[in-house]
This record gives sequence, C-alpha cells and structure tokens, in this order.
Amino acid sequence: MSGDNRGHDPIGTRRSAADAIEATLDASAQSVMAPGAPPAIATPSLTRTMGFTDLVLFYVITGFSLRWIAQAAAAGPSAVVVWIIACLTFYIPHVFCVLELSARYPEEGGAYVWAKRAFGGYAGFITAWTYWCSNLPYFPALLYFGAASAVIIGGPHWQHLSTDPTYYLAFSLVGIGIAAWCNIVGLNIGKWLHNVAAVGLWIPTLILIGVGVFWRIRLGPVNSFTWSTMVPSTHLRDLIFWSTVAFSLSGLESASMLGDEIVEPRKNIPRALLVAGILITGLYMASTVAVLFVLPAAQVSTLDGVIRAIVAGSQAFGLGALALVAAVLITVSVVGGTGAWFAAAGRLPFVAGLDRYLPASFAKLHPKWKTPHIALLAQGVLAVLFIFLGQAGTSVKGAYDVLVGMSIIAYFIPYLFMFAALIVLQKEPAGPEVSRVPGGRPVAVAMGALGFLTTAASMFLACVPSPDDPSPTLAVAKVVGSSVALVLIGTAVYGVAKVRMARPAAVPDTVAQ
Repeated sequence: MSGDNRGHDPIGTRRSAADAIEATLDASAQSVMAPGAPPAIATPSLTRTMGFTDLVLFYVITGFSLRWIAQAAAAGPSAVVVWIIACLTFYIPHVFCVLELSARYPEEGGAYVWAKRAFGGYAGFITAWTYWCSNLPYFPALLYFGAASAVIIGGPHWQHLSTDPTYYLAFSLVGIGIAAWCNIVGLNIGKWLHNVAAVGLWIPTLILIGVGVFWRIRLGPVNSFTWSTMVPSTHLRDLIFWSTVAFSLSGLESASMLGDEIVEPRKNIPRALLVAGILITGLYMASTVAVLFVLPAAQVSTLDGVIRAIVAGSQAFGLGALALVAAVLITVSVVGGTGAWFAAAGRLPFVAGLDRYLPASFAKLHPKWKTPHIALLAQGVLAVLFIFLGQAGTSVKGAYDVLVGMSIIAYFIPYLFMFAALIVLQKEPAGPEVSRVPGGRPVAVAMGALGFLTTAASMFLACVPSPDDPSPTLAVAKVVGSSVALVLIGTAVYGVAKVRMARPAAVPDTVAQ
C-alpha cells in the first residue's frame, strides 16, 4: 500500500466491501418497492485529531507505567541489567516493527489490519480478540495501582483504605466511568485526558528520580550495587520476572489502533515512536535505580512500592509535600492511562464490527460525536464485570495479582502475529513515503524473528508458577487454560460470523414476486 491515506475513507471502503450483499439487495428492493427513493445516508467517517505531540504523550502514557518500576525494583539491582537485555531483545524490535507496519498500513485497527493482511481474516480477528480481551482485566489492575497511590493523599487518616476492597472497587468504577465518557464524547476531548496524564506522569517520575539521587548523595544506597548483585539470577523465581519486564515494555502499537484518527500517520507515527522510545527506556531504568537507592528490594511492594519510595525519601529530607504532589499526579496519570488504553482497545471491536465479525452495531458511530460509542460502551460494561470478578473472594493484593495474571498471556498472542507479519509483509513493495526498518528487508526479518522468539519465551515463562505457589499444577492450569479458552471462544465467534456472512441474503417476498 502506498500513497497518503488522507485522500480517501478506508473505513467507508471496508464497510462497503463488507456490506456488498446487503447493498445489492437494498438497491434491488429500492427499485421495486420505492422507485426514486434516496440512497441510505452513509455513516460519517472518523475525524483526524491526533497530532505529533499528542502521539508522543499517548505513547508515554501507554508505554510507561510506574507500577512496572515497583515490579522491577522488587527483583533487586539485577533488574537494571534485565531492563537492558529486554530493550535489546524486545523493545527495539518492537519499535521497528510498529514503525514500519504503521507506515505501510496506517488504517484504523493497527495490529488487526497487519495480521489480517499477512495471514488472513482469522489471524486478524484472533489478534484483535485476544488484544481486546486482555485489556479488560488490565483496566481494573491499572486502576488498583492508582487507588493505592491515592491513599497517600489523605495521610494517616486514609491508611485504613489501603486494605479496604470497597474503596478499590469504588475507585475503579469511577475511573472506568471517566475513561469511557471522555472517549465517547470524542478523541478531541479524550486526548486532553491522555495528555494531562502523560505530563502528570513525568512529574512524579522526576520527583522519584530526584529523591533517589539525593538519597544516594546524602545517605548512600540501601541496596548494594556490585557486579555480583547486578548479574541476573537464573533461579526460577527470577526468570519468571523476565516475562513481566517484556510485558512492561509493550504498548507502542497502541496509537496505531487509532490510525484513521491520526493526522499524517505515515509522517507522525515514526517520529513520535523514536522520541517516546528514548524517553520510556531512560525513565524505566533511572526510576528503578532510584527506588533501589531508597528502599531495600525485599520491602518493595509491587502495588505501592513507588509511592512508598517517594514518601520515604521526601520525609527523610523534610520535603513531605513532594509525596502529596506525587500521589495526586500519579492518581491522575493512572486515570488518564486507563483512558488512553480504553481508546486504543475500543477500536478493535469497532473494526471487527465493520468487517462483520462482530454485530454490526459495533461499527456504528455516534451521530454527534463521531465515535464508536457502542463498542466503547460494551467495553466499559465488560471492564466493570472484571472489576467485580477480580475482587471476588480475595484480598486487595490477591485481586491485583489475579488481574495482572489474566492479562499477560493473552496480551502476548497479538505480538506473535505482529512480529511474524513484519517478516511476511516484506514481500510487499513499499513506496518512498513508507518509513522502513534501517537496513531494509534483512534487518526487518532479523528484528521480527528476534521479537517473535522473545515474545514466545516470555509467554512460556509467564506460564511457570511461582516456586512458593501452594498448587503449582492448578496455577499453570488456570493461566494456560484461560488463554486456550479465550482463543477457542474467539475462534467460535469468528466461525459463527463466517457462516453468517456465507449465507445468501434473504430476499423479501415482495421483491421475489
């Protein structure tokens, strides 16, 4: 595919192709039943509202999260080396994969379009299905992290909320409501939530780094940074952590889901990717080191370790107000990050609806706001369901771990298709306007293969139960079984859709006569 995409409406083109049978029938019916009747009103196209700055901030809010810093810091100083290895084996291939595929095929749906073009309709649908479904438990998991940070705002008076399931449920419901509303009323409104959240994320991150540096200079690091402590362990517990690091470096494909809502996507996506990639990798490593300067690795909580490090550092130096500022901004950034992921994931049922793999109502745009409101509303309802399912019969920490675990395996499946698509689609010509992987086809194939193998290894490690799990067989069965079930359900949905589309349209009796 070549040429600038702004001159035509790919959404309308896809809809026309999907509706070919219905359109033919409608034309016949109109000629018999209503001669001279005006044609049906076409669904309005999407509006391009995301510029370069919006894209950079969108990548930051979806590709960088303070909660993964706590996960990494809990592994100790060796996490820094793991970050570097993960960047070389996953993040760089990921950047180049999204850069080239977004430039080749910048349509709405992103990864769905790439997998479909490379491997056919089933691959495209399963890519969209697993990506979308994996985000449903991710929304409440992200909001639980924000709720834990918000407790700091109230000081000692709010500490009892840190173990109160009702508080976490209420916070998550409000967060989902805000994310859904901002996206339904339009990306021109919703993007400001993402932008403010991205800026709000930088400030507490810089506060954390500043506190860590100050602690290092004044008091010295509480963890020992030596060659022996920085060499990654090969123990099973530490190998499992590698899959979490790869998961945390994902997300750069998110903005490509909004392809038809981006201004000059072939120009702006590659530039924004490179800028955001440098920012994200630098912030991850610097922030992890900062936490390890302040808190012993064994005391870093995966739920609120970052905010605890900021509190400890700011109180030690008589700067308690910094912790309050950081807590407020982290809370805002979490809600905004949820909104950004809500926007990206919500476009997948929309494009699947356009291709008739899902009910046609998913493809409808709001008459006023020109947004896929049905798809977004359905996503919001299902996210609320996962909030209650994740909390049922467990503690706050247990619910958080369950929600994170439900996300990882299913989320990696689309990456297998993305990296494989980068390899397969090298056979298609690319025009001069397409940004390519430096080095051309050989390097692109190598990047795709490296990313594919790293993703497969991360999926395997994510299936391995923790050594201290009381029921390791059951743990594996839950993770693998839920992922297999998800693919089977998606396959069934796809199969039903194909059967429905293969049926000849029923001609009304009045027309047949």
